[in-house]
Amino acid sequence: MGFPHPCRFLTALGAAAWLGGCATPMTEAECRAADWYQLGDRDARYYGIQPQIENYAAQCGRYGIRPRDTAYMAGWRDGYSESQGRMGSGGGGGGGSM
Repeated sequence: MGFPHPCRFLTALGAAAWLGGCATPMTEAECRAADWYQLGDRDARYYGIQPQIENYAAQCGRYGIRPRDTAYMAGWRDGYSESQGRMGSGGGGGGGSM
């Protein structure tokens, strides 16, 4: 018989994993003390789907705090490049000339 809609299960599982990274809203103290570059880098390396600056802007906007989007995006780009480099390297020998 099989599972009636395996894609639904996988979609729900993926959504739950993605939301786990942003389920807890930032507090006012976290918004004020945030290292936006590091936050962008972390989001790209570990969540990698897309930048989350709009979510942070909404969360911190409640306290009248605007995230430093330039710093966040610089960190996100660096983190994303790093994560893509790790995935692309694959560790399977090759490369190098002798």
